[in-house]
Amino acid sequence: MRRTAYFATALTAALMIAGASAAAEKPAASPAAAVRDLSATTSPEAVGFDGQRLKRLDDYMAKVVSDGRVAGMTTLLARHGKVVEFKTYGKTSLETGQAMPKDEIFRIYSMTKPMTGVAMMILFEQGKWRLDDPVTRYVPEFKNLKVMVKADKDGNITETEKMTRPPTMREIMSHTAGFGYGLGDEHPVDKLYRAKKVLGAGNLHEMIERTAEIPLMYQPGTNWSYSSAVDIQGYIVEKLSGKPFGQFLQENVFAPLKMKDTAFYTGAAKANRLAAVYYAERGETQIHEAKELFGNKMPDYTKPPAMESGGGGLTSTTMDYARFCQMMLNKGQLDGVRVLSPASVELMDTNVIPRNVLVNSNGTSVARFNEAVGFGLDFMVVNDPRRAGSLEGKNTMSWGGAAGTWFWIDPTNDLLFVGMIQRMGGTGGDDLGTMARTLTYQALLHPEK
Repeated sequence: MRRTAYFATALTAALMIAGASAAAEKPAASPAAAVRDLSATTSPEAVGFDGQRLKRLDDYMAKVVSDGRVAGMTTLLARHGKVVEFKTYGKTSLETGQAMPKDEIFRIYSMTKPMTGVAMMILFEQGKWRLDDPVTRYVPEFKNLKVMVKADKDGNITETEKMTRPPTMREIMSHTAGFGYGLGDEHPVDKLYRAKKVLGAGNLHEMIERTAEIPLMYQPGTNWSYSSAVDIQGYIVEKLSGKPFGQFLQENVFAPLKMKDTAFYTGAAKANRLAAVYYAERGETQIHEAKELFGNKMPDYTKPPAMESGGGGLTSTTMDYARFCQMMLNKGQLDGVRVLSPASVELMDTNVIPRNVLVNSNGTSVARFNEAVGFGLDFMVVNDPRRAGSLEGKNTMSWGGAAGTWFWIDPTNDLLFVGMIQRMGGTGGDDLGTMARTLTYQALLHPEK
């Protein structure tokens, strides 16, 4: 029980730290676009970095591994579509001792969410839905949702009220709709998500049916709470496209972007490339291989999952995810294939949280949304990086995963970064995403290059 409770708490904190098709529109690639595909490398100095100062980043990440906080790690830094550094550290598994390769596969958990958001925007561009549509137009099962008003001292909901209106599509893409998640068990609504095993449903429609039985945490649009809303988006993609969610992603995102190792499962042939995942008990430094999650065995990634989770189900590699990030930096295209229009990328990168919600906690101990940091469509976005205490560029998009993976996309500096580890609940020390940002940008001395 102690380990299960710790995972629930750790996951909630760690998660802070997610029409084109294979026959998509293929415009003639401009000379500039042709080289912005991560196929080339460059020296740090050629793109404005000081190589000696950048070594601080490498040294820090190497020490995280040598100190035993994680078994292994990969990091990729790119600018102007060229790889500046692609580093590997440590082992894929402490048990086998295999050195970490560049093509290792990782459970990316909530870094799945931005890809689900892109799938949604592909359908948005096809005119299948609008931002201010009520979600009940596409999920009629939610028409009779209630809203929690009171709970007793044991966390049982004792009073509910009617919705003043249904949540909008904008709200389910920005976690302001009021849905719970069930990763933690402190809120009465989250307790019900866990009791009804919403995330353990046999398929996406069953997940919707279980969600429809649980009250919202608050009236739609009045607060922000990390939620299962992106899993709901996966169901909407499936319903509007008429295709299984994973198939839609494969045809419209992964195949066009040549993300050959990104999927909801590895299959038997790639299973030996999946890094081992670790955890540490609260207050301890020694890491142990994770054999269970929420009291259940870790998923078997050699087989297709019962439910393709748009909120946290994908596995991927560092380069695959970097290609996704580069597509966003290229305003919707990569390697001559257009996935989204520039305007749609800009829309995803625009804060949509109402001003009255901005000052509320985002539900974790990692950060708070305010006038400097907001949330767009399935991405966290930085409105004012200096006020936020960060060195990154304005409109930087980012998110992270429960096993410690992280990324950011900086359109102001034309820069991306992807970091992959496999430790539930973070590293038991400094947040790697924050440290990586500081150590990256302190070395960017000539951003005009």
